[in-house]
Amino acid sequence: MNKTIVTIRIFFLLICFLGSWLVWYSIKDWEDSLYLVLFTGLSIGVLVVLVDIFLKGFSLRGLTAMTFGLFVGWLIAYFVSESPLFESGDPDTLYLVRMALFVIMMYLGAVIAMRGRDEFNLVIPYIRFVPHGVDVPLVVLDTSILIDGRISGICASKFLGYGIVIPRFILNELQRIADSPDPQRQSKGRKGLETLNKLRKMTHLDLRIHESDVSRGQNVDAKLIFLANSLKARIMTTDYNLAQLAEFNNVEWLNLSSLARALNPELNIGETLEVELVKPGKEPGQAVGFLNDGSMVVVNEGQNLLGQHVRIEVQSVLPSAGGKMIFAKAVGISGT
Repeated sequence: MNKTIVTIRIFFLLICFLGSWLVWYSIKDWEDSLYLVLFTGLSIGVLVVLVDIFLKGFSLRGLTAMTFGLFVGWLIAYFVSESPLFESGDPDTLYLVRMALFVIMMYLGAVIAMRGRDEFNLVIPYIRFVPHGVDVPLVVLDTSILIDGRISGICASKFLGYGIVIPRFILNELQRIADSPDPQRQSKGRKGLETLNKLRKMTHLDLRIHESDVSRGQNVDAKLIFLANSLKARIMTTDYNLAQLAEFNNVEWLNLSSLARALNPELNIGETLEVELVKPGKEPGQAVGFLNDGSMVVVNEGQNLLGQHVRIEVQSVLPSAGGKMIFAKAVGISGT
């Protein structure tokens, strides 16, 4: 539990205790009821703290929806109580019925508004309850995932059900990489900025730029971990070291490479596909190529086809530490 909140609660209970003592001191008729007054004041304080604990996680959006529901319920109850139905009758009975009507309608209005706070629009123009805040799962992107670039294709497909958070310090780091005198780093930085611009143009995407720079003394990885913890978010990265650090700090992380491997269809013996042969194999006459997911393809009698895109027929598939190792034979050159 947050130490600051605990301190505030203890201070509040102390104020309730001292306030009840001041009330006892100022009212002479209560001179013989000191313990009762102190107990009552402290009990009220404890009750308020319990309500505070019970409402943990209650968002500002939820409070706004509940207030709107209470107002609508009150409005309905007011118009009904002013209708001809209440023009005659016993005043005491009418008072009790009116009170019950207000309580019931305001309760129903609050409950209905809370249940539908993500769906309904207010009657007032241009104001809408948007599912934006603690109810939306968040994922924080790091520099490596933007430089990788595949995130833009995933977001374009609308399969990613997360609000995307890009911290300001990640944007600053991308800018520094893009301004680097090293041509390779400069190319990576520019690719990351291009990916960011693609994400910005997707109107369906819940994209948020987080302005907090956390602690300036921390490195970027530590800032990402702290921010993800604060937002109760996941981290999406291709950086193995950051992933391990996140796991150590009990922050969930999403592995884009694992997703890519999971989406690759299973290869069956006899299936044909195309691959570029890029280097000789270990055995004489063999040539090696790679699939998009990094799986190695060993083509028997393919050394004379190096540097070409060829059609191959799968002969066997073996699991390996890097994915799969596929043994195949060439059945033709692509395009012929």
